[in-house]
Amino acid sequence: MSFVTTEDGTRIFYKDWGPRDARPVVFSHGWPLSADAWDGQMLFLLQRGYRVIAHDRRGHGRSDQPGTGNDMDTYADDLAALIDTLDLKEMLMVGHSTGGGEVARYIGRHGTGRVAKVVLVGAVPPIMVSTEQWPGGLDLSVFDGIRKGVFDNRSGFYLDLAIPFFGFNRDGASLDEGLRQSFWRQGMQGSIVGQYACVREFSEVDYTEDLRKIDVPTLVIHGDDDQIVPLGHAGELAAKIVANATLKIYPGAPHGLAATHQDQLNADLLAFAEA
Repeated sequence: MSFVTTEDGTRIFYKDWGPRDARPVVFSHGWPLSADAWDGQMLFLLQRGYRVIAHDRRGHGRSDQPGTGNDMDTYADDLAALIDTLDLKEMLMVGHSTGGGEVARYIGRHGTGRVAKVVLVGAVPPIMVSTEQWPGGLDLSVFDGIRKGVFDNRSGFYLDLAIPFFGFNRDGASLDEGLRQSFWRQGMQGSIVGQYACVREFSEVDYTEDLRKIDVPTLVIHGDDDQIVPLGHAGELAAKIVANATLKIYPGAPHGLAATHQDQLNADLLAFAEA
């Protein structure tokens, strides 16, 4: 397995597949998952000649589980350490959910010197809670409930969360137990300390100024049946804030559209990369 060690000694696990001289696509995963959430996209783009890289955020997956540094600034710096170590250039950066916040904060802190394009998929920016600037968000009590679920019975909470995450609770939907168990496995592989702390990072951190620093072509993809990160307070706003952004809405798609709408997302990623 491959790891990069950050300044504070934390080891970050990553996958790096494909020719070293091929164009890199860097993926940032959602909460409480790992790089495995991107397998369908990584294999697809690998087979088409791209170099694909995805890491497990600290406190998640196979990365170390420190009690400190579980905040978005550090996540972004961890990502920068990986990118700098691999000397990636002209990247296509893809972030889902919390990973979208990570991509935005990486650019906010480190710029776009290594970045060619950005894709935000069901991403949390600009901010999930209601604020004076963005009043249409969710109440803080929603995220207090998530923290309670993680604290009281993380295993059961993740099994339950997978249902709306993939839209299995909608009329006519069939439960895919494989996807549900994969969600649970990835979640339980991580640290309760890091995952509990990360709730604040995907809900209460404001990424507005980070979005404004994105000065490369950006594709915002969001499902209009996203029960986790509502379209109207996320994708639609982000596409307005980012200067050179295009919004693409997937009708009926849930939050976990990378799995439920894998072929559609893969086609869109390839078309955007090659445009």
